[in-house]
Amino acid sequence: MARKTTPAPAAPGQSEERAKSKKIGALRALWPFVTPYKRLVAAALAALICTALISLALPLAVRRVVDNFDTEDAHILDQYFAAALGIAALLAIGTGLRYMLVTRLGERVVADIRKAVFDRVIGMSPAFYEQVMTGEVLSRITTDTTLLLSVIGSSVSIALRNILIFLGGLILMLLTSAKLTGLVLLLVPAVLVPILVLGRKLRVLSRENQDWIAASSGNASEALSAVQTVQAYTHEAASRAQFSHVTERSYDAAQRRIKTRAVMTVIVIFLVFAGIVGVLWIGAWDVRAGDMTQGALVQFVIYAVMVAGGVAALSEIWGELQRAAGATERLVELLQTEDTVQDAAQGRALPEPVQGRILFEDVSFAYPARPLTRALDHVSLTIEPGETVAFVGPSGAGKTTIIQLLLRFYDPVQGRITLDGVDLAELRREDFRRAVALVPQDPVIFAASARENIRFGRPDASDAEVEAAAEAAAAHAFITALPEGYDSYLGERGVMLSGGQKQRIAIARAILRDTPVLLLDEATSALDAESERAVQAAVDRLSRGRTTLIVAHRLATVKKADRIVVLDQGRIVASGPHDALVAEDGLYARLARLQFTDGMAAE
Repeated sequence: MARKTTPAPAAPGQSEERAKSKKIGALRALWPFVTPYKRLVAAALAALICTALISLALPLAVRRVVDNFDTEDAHILDQYFAAALGIAALLAIGTGLRYMLVTRLGERVVADIRKAVFDRVIGMSPAFYEQVMTGEVLSRITTDTTLLLSVIGSSVSIALRNILIFLGGLILMLLTSAKLTGLVLLLVPAVLVPILVLGRKLRVLSRENQDWIAASSGNASEALSAVQTVQAYTHEAASRAQFSHVTERSYDAAQRRIKTRAVMTVIVIFLVFAGIVGVLWIGAWDVRAGDMTQGALVQFVIYAVMVAGGVAALSEIWGELQRAAGATERLVELLQTEDTVQDAAQGRALPEPVQGRILFEDVSFAYPARPLTRALDHVSLTIEPGETVAFVGPSGAGKTTIIQLLLRFYDPVQGRITLDGVDLAELRREDFRRAVALVPQDPVIFAASARENIRFGRPDASDAEVEAAAEAAAAHAFITALPEGYDSYLGERGVMLSGGQKQRIAIARAILRDTPVLLLDEATSALDAESERAVQAAVDRLSRGRTTLIVAHRLATVKKADRIVVLDQGRIVASGPHDALVAEDGLYARLARLQFTDGMAAE
C-alpha cells in the first residue's frame, strides 16, 4: 500500500524549543475570531464579574450571622439569613447566565475557526498535500478545535472568575486580618514554583500528545480509505499493528502529561490547604485572646478557602491553557501556510466568450517532492480553439502534468501558459477554472445520490439536464437499474459502482458542465469495449466546437484526434495526426505496433 510520508511528531526537545518561543501567548491568535462578538464577550464578562462579586459578598453575610447568634433580637438574625439566601439566588442566576453566554461564545468562535481552517485547506494546491496527510488535517479541524471549545467555552471564564475571586478575596482577607493575610502570602512563592516549573514540562508533553493523536488519525484515515487494497493483500494485521503502535505512543504521551499534571495538582493543593490549616490554628488562638471575633475568623477562613480554591483551579486551568496553546499553534500553522500557487492581487478578467486557445511557452516543471526531476522540459505548444489534441507516451512522460498545469494546480518553474492570450498566473483560478471541465484518471464519486454526483458539474442544472448528460455518457441505463434510480445513494467513494460506472458518472458530470475547454485524463481507461465505444461517441460529440485535451495510454481512443502530441521524458518528441506519426516510425509507431499488432495477435 503506497503511502505518503508524514512528518513524525517532533522530539520532546524540539517541541520544548518551539513551545518556549510561543508559550501561552499562542492563544493570542484566537483574538481575531473573538473580536466580531464583542457584545457577547462584554455580556459574558459582566455576568462573570457580577457572580464573582456576589461570591465575595457571601462571607460578609456569614460573618454577620455568626456574630449575631447570641443576639436577643431574632428578627435581625432572620434578616441576615434572608439576605444570605437572596445572595445565593443571585449567584445561581448569574452563574447560569455566565455559563450560557460563555458556552455560546465558545461554540461560535470554534465554529468560525473550523470554517476558516477548512476554507484555507480546501483551496490549497496539491503541493501542500504532498507534505501533509489529509488525516492529520482532519485531526486539527476536529480534535484541536474540540480542545479549544473546552477552553474558550469553559476554562477561560473559570480562570477569569478565579482571578477575580483570588484578588478580591485577598483584599478582603487583608481588611479582615492583616496579620493572618501576611502569613498566607508567605505561601505564595512555594505554590508558584511548582506551577511554573511543571507547567513548562506540561506544555511540551501536551504538544507531543497532540502530535501523536494527529499521526494516529492520519494512519487510520489512510488505511480506511484504501480498505479494499488492505484486505486484498491480507494486510489487516500489519495495519492493525501500525495503528496500535501509533495509538500507544499517543497514549504514552498522554500518560506522561497526566502524571505531570497530577503531581502539580497534588503539590499545589497540599501546600495551599496546609497553609490554611496553619493560619486557622493561629486565628483560633487570636479568637481565644479576644483579638478578633468568631465571625471575623469564619469570614477570613472562607476567603482563604476561596483564594486557595482559586489558586488550585488556576493551576488546573493552566494545564488546559497549555494544551490549548499547542492546539492553537497547530491550527495557526494551517491558517498561515503559504500556498505555492497564489492568485494575482489584481486578477485580470478572462475575455468573454472564452475561445479556448491554449499556449505553452517554453514550459518546464518539476514536482516539489522531486525538484531535481523535470516532469516537463522546455515544452512549447499551441492549441487552437475547438482543436482536439491527444497526449500519448510512456508512463511518466508528463502527460498528466500537462493537465495539472493547465488547471494551475502547480505553476511552471519556467515559461508560462496562456488561455486566450492571458497568462494563467494573471487570472483568478476560480474564474478560469469555470471554463474547464475535467474527467480525471481516478474518478471521484461523492457520498451522495447519482443525481447529485452528476449535478456536481453544474449545481443549478435541472433534473432533465442531469439525465440528458447521463444519457450522453452511456450512464443512464445502469443508473435507472439502481434501486432508487437517480436518487440511489452511491456510498462513500462510490463503493456501489464498478470502475467503469464511476468513470461514466465522471464523464456525465463533465458533459453537464458544458465548458469551452474539456480535459480528459484517461477518461475511458476503466470501460469495457461496448461502454468505451458508446462513451467515445459521446466524447466525439462533446468535443465538437470546444478545445479538448485527451491524455491516453490506449491509442485506439485518440486516433480521431486532430493532433497527437507524443511526450517522452518531459519533452515533445513528435506531433501530428495518427497516420503521419505511424509513418514516421518513431516512438508513436512503436507504441501503436505494441497495442494494435500485439493486441490483435493476443485475440
